[in-house]
Amino acid sequence: MFTDIIQGTLAFLRPAVQVGVLAWVFYRFYTAIAQTKALALIRIVIILFSVYALSFLFKLDVLLWFYRYITVPTTILLCVVYQAELRRAFSQLWSGGGRLFRLGTQTTSSDQIDSILNACNVLVNKQRGALIVFPRRLPIRQIIESGTRLNADLSSSLILTVFDHDTPLHDGAMVIQGGKILAAGCYLPLSEQTDIKRSFGTRHRAALGLAEESDAVVLIVSEETGALSLTYNANLYYDLSIPTVKRMLLALFSYHDITPEEAMKEAGSDEVE
Repeated sequence: MFTDIIQGTLAFLRPAVQVGVLAWVFYRFYTAIAQTKALALIRIVIILFSVYALSFLFKLDVLLWFYRYITVPTTILLCVVYQAELRRAFSQLWSGGGRLFRLGTQTTSSDQIDSILNACNVLVNKQRGALIVFPRRLPIRQIIESGTRLNADLSSSLILTVFDHDTPLHDGAMVIQGGKILAAGCYLPLSEQTDIKRSFGTRHRAALGLAEESDAVVLIVSEETGALSLTYNANLYYDLSIPTVKRMLLALFSYHDITPEEAMKEAGSDEVE
C-alpha cells in the first residue's frame, strides 16, 4: 500500500514537474531575448505557430502542405537574420542573477570602476577620447587579438598613458576584464544601424557595433563633446554623468536581472537628490 502511495504521488508529480521546468525555461529564454532587439522574432514565431495550429485544427490541407515546405528554410532564414540577437540571448541564459545558470567569471570591482572613471574624468578635461570594452559572457577573442596584448594591472595612470595622443594605441579600444587591462589599440566593428545620429562619430559607431555583436559593455569618452556614454545590448546611452555610469556598470557586472531602463532610472535618482 505504501508503494502504491509513492507511485501515485510520483505519477502526479512527474507531469507537474515537467510542465514547471519547461515553463521556467521558456520564461527565462523570453526574458533573455527581450533584452535584445529580437522581440520581432518572437512575434513571427507566435504568428507562424498560431496559423499552423489553426490549420491543423481545421484540417486546412493546403496550408499544412505549405508549412511542411517552408519550415526548414524559414527557420534558417530567421537564424541568419537574427543571429546576433540570438547569440546575445543565449549568452544571457548562461549569466547569473536570474538567468538559467551561473558561471564564475572575473568581474570589475567598485574600486576598479572608480579608477577607470577617474581616468575618464581626466580625459574629459584634456579633451581626449577613449573606448573601453568590458567583456562579459560572450568571448571577444578576435577583438583582443586585433590590438596589442598588455595583460597589465589596471590603473588610472596606465589608462591615461594609453589614450595619450602621443601613443600609437590611443585611436583603438582598450579591453578591461577584472583587474587587468588585457589589450589596447583594438579594432571594433562599426554599427550597421541606419538611424544613428549624424553627430555621433566613429567611436560611438564602433562601440555600438560591438554591442550589436556581443554582450560586452563599452564605455565611450567623446573627444569632441566630453560626453560619457555606454553601449550594451545593441543600445547606446549618451551623455551620462559619472555617478550614473558607475551605477550602471555595477549593475551590469553583477548580472542582476535588471533592464537597462531600470538601471538608468535607479542611477538617475542619485542625481536628483
